[in-house]
Amino acid sequence: MSNNNSKKSIFLPLVVAIAIILGILTGIYFPVKNDIPPLSSIKPRNEKLSNILNIIEANYVDSVNRNDLAETAIPAILKKLDPHTVYIPAKDMVRANEPLQGNFEGIGISFSNMNDTILIISTIPGGPSEKTGLLPGDKIIYVNDSLIAGTGISDEKVMSMLKGPRGTTVKVGVSRKSYTEILSYNITRDKIPLNSIEVSYMVNEHTGYIRITNFALSTYDEFMNAFVELKASGMTKLILDLRGNSGGIMEAAIEIAEQFLKQGDLIVYTQGRTQPRKEFRARGNGRFETGDLVVLIDETTASASEILAGAIQDNDRGTIIGRRSFGKGLVQEPITFQDGSGIRLTVARYYTPSGRSIQKPYSNGFEEYYNDLNDRFNRHEFANSDSIRFPDSLKFTTNSGRIVYGGGGIMPDEFVPYDTSMISPYLLQVRPLIYQYALQYTEKNRDDLNQYTDPLDLEKYLDKKNLFEQFVIYAAENSIRPDPQGIKISREFIYIQLKGYIARNIMDNKGAYPIWEKIDPTLLYAIRYLEK
Repeated sequence: MSNNNSKKSIFLPLVVAIAIILGILTGIYFPVKNDIPPLSSIKPRNEKLSNILNIIEANYVDSVNRNDLAETAIPAILKKLDPHTVYIPAKDMVRANEPLQGNFEGIGISFSNMNDTILIISTIPGGPSEKTGLLPGDKIIYVNDSLIAGTGISDEKVMSMLKGPRGTTVKVGVSRKSYTEILSYNITRDKIPLNSIEVSYMVNEHTGYIRITNFALSTYDEFMNAFVELKASGMTKLILDLRGNSGGIMEAAIEIAEQFLKQGDLIVYTQGRTQPRKEFRARGNGRFETGDLVVLIDETTASASEILAGAIQDNDRGTIIGRRSFGKGLVQEPITFQDGSGIRLTVARYYTPSGRSIQKPYSNGFEEYYNDLNDRFNRHEFANSDSIRFPDSLKFTTNSGRIVYGGGGIMPDEFVPYDTSMISPYLLQVRPLIYQYALQYTEKNRDDLNQYTDPLDLEKYLDKKNLFEQFVIYAAENSIRPDPQGIKISREFIYIQLKGYIARNIMDNKGAYPIWEKIDPTLLYAIRYLEK
């Protein structure tokens, strides 16, 4: 189950995009299989910390909880290391691992909060809710006899009520159009996939598009399923979108890189103080070793996604398009303690085939490290590639002799600036209302909208409905007065976003992205590039 209102969009404003990547990089970490000593073999060299806790527990003026003191001390210690070595309390461990495992246990719905009522946007095919009979458009009124409609309940609370161990049962009462009574369903929870492939479709007759949002245990299988489907549709060129991808499990990125590289090509190597150099090379028999390939990146592309982009770039296999990536080149090893808590300890750095370390500096403190994206924006790096300066010491050469740079992310081969041409004060004011209005419009017109299975046919239908004008009235009713100049600047952006959200409510992401691509300059650049 996921909250549809929280799904990431490639059209977020810059400030929000920066906030998202900072949040992701401090909350999700990237395990790899390295040989490290088991915890039982690690002997303490200094008992000072334990002694201090003993002294406090025995002599402090008030009673104290030793475990609480330890929980406070551990994060403070790890802050002396690097930005990506972190402690995860036991209560947060399951949730922290879900994006990496590629699944969670729940009932399998996507929902949004509309007018203080939980509205089901979609049910996962083959999932518990679909099998039981829940439908898109149903409104959840009760969960286990607890009223949730009209109570101001948070999305987090709803998720905690619906999620639970596989095999357990949750009772859900829903309101459905054409029914006067509340319909009650007993749903047995099961494993629900967290898809890493947000969307895949043919952008034109010969070009396929696959967007990967993170790398989990299931990502490679998802990618191959999408790839096979696109090949069957006539794909000879591929656009691989890694924008907003904060990374994940390194092995998944390596397996996907193998599909593009020839046998023996170096993909990445890792090395640390106690970790000898370990190389990862393509094993051959890749499904797309030839054929035009473009990889899209931006400032929120990080870690495992940088491994994949770096391997394609350094082996001269494809073209990297977009903006400089985040710059995370540290490898974390997960270590779990007996109480269910754990740490993600940085044990090595990874290096691209040409020998580049992508990790940006953090020696000046974590605050400066996490402010880096703001600093790049202030230096106009998002608007102009000439604003990016690399010292000669970070210069590397690919096998074909091309110059590439390390020391802070992957620099694209083709730079596409961040587009602000359609942003206005009016857009920033109405942005939170765009999705809300699209959701309400979908609810009022679901029967008509459900007739369409092709997003472009649905778009033609919406073009006849004065959708934008109705939205401006809706915004005015929500205290945002029409701004003629702002509307002139942002009309197309708002209008296409509205149509895309409505299409997504009916057809999921395969309905939205063919519409949204019209306001995605980087994707449009890639499509034109491949046509040359």
